[in-house]
Amino acid sequence: MLVFAACQKQQSAPPEHPSVPDRQDFFVSGWVKELSPGGKTIVIQHEAISNYMGAMTMPFEVHDTNVLNGIKPGDAITFHLVVTATDGWIASIARRQQPDGAASAPPGMVVTRAVEPLDEGETLPDYHFTNELGAAIDLSQYKGQVFAFTFFFTSCPYPNFCPRMTGNFAAAAAQLAGNPRAPARWHLFSISFDPKTDTAQHLQAYAKNEHYDPACWSFLTGAPEQISELADNFGEDFWAKDGGISHNLRTVVIDPQFRVRKIIPGNTWTSAELVDEMVRAGAK
Repeated sequence: MLVFAACQKQQSAPPEHPSVPDRQDFFVSGWVKELSPGGKTIVIQHEAISNYMGAMTMPFEVHDTNVLNGIKPGDAITFHLVVTATDGWIASIARRQQPDGAASAPPGMVVTRAVEPLDEGETLPDYHFTNELGAAIDLSQYKGQVFAFTFFFTSCPYPNFCPRMTGNFAAAAAQLAGNPRAPARWHLFSISFDPKTDTAQHLQAYAKNEHYDPACWSFLTGAPEQISELADNFGEDFWAKDGGISHNLRTVVIDPQFRVRKIIPGNTWTSAELVDEMVRAGAK
């Protein structure tokens, strides 16, 4: 019963994270896929980064927008990636010459939609998962509560991506527990799109490292078709490449009527913003 009980307003310990070096510097080869209109984000399909993470396609931020001057989609590049415990950014980029006969870039992702995307205000279909305790979970069990979910995988090391989603959820759980305006019943779900690696046992170890409360935060795995269909509903794209997983980011808030309250793209939202959305979703 503990697993399905609504979370009560209680204080929880802040999460602990494995110690990492204060700063790591990597020099990486890749191909430019997109540049954001705002000029601070670049999407790069990069090769494996030795002793850090596999080949992926993902957005990276720059602190100095001048770094992106003269860079355009399709460029083959080498970039200097700086990673700290809580942040990551590109410090410099240089175009590189392609070997003779090489393609301008590896094949890109092809996205196919198994379901029609959902809009805010529409009803969420039911989906079936297994939580970190090995228990079967139907999302419909949480109808009548406010809940939010995000997508991640445990082996993602880049601080701006999956670790940020997990950290934001940990902070949101603590804020909701101490918020007198919080919904009477609420829950958070972190859904892995790496079911081969992220078994229930593996997710439980990861969750314990976050000092999570299973009464209000669950880590889910499940059949690939369930994960991919739920992701398709919200424009969450993920695919495997060279031993790694590439993906974008979506976080979703569901109201007590099982309707989509808010779809939050990207990684720039804060835990306070998520809490505000969940408070509003639960307001009568």
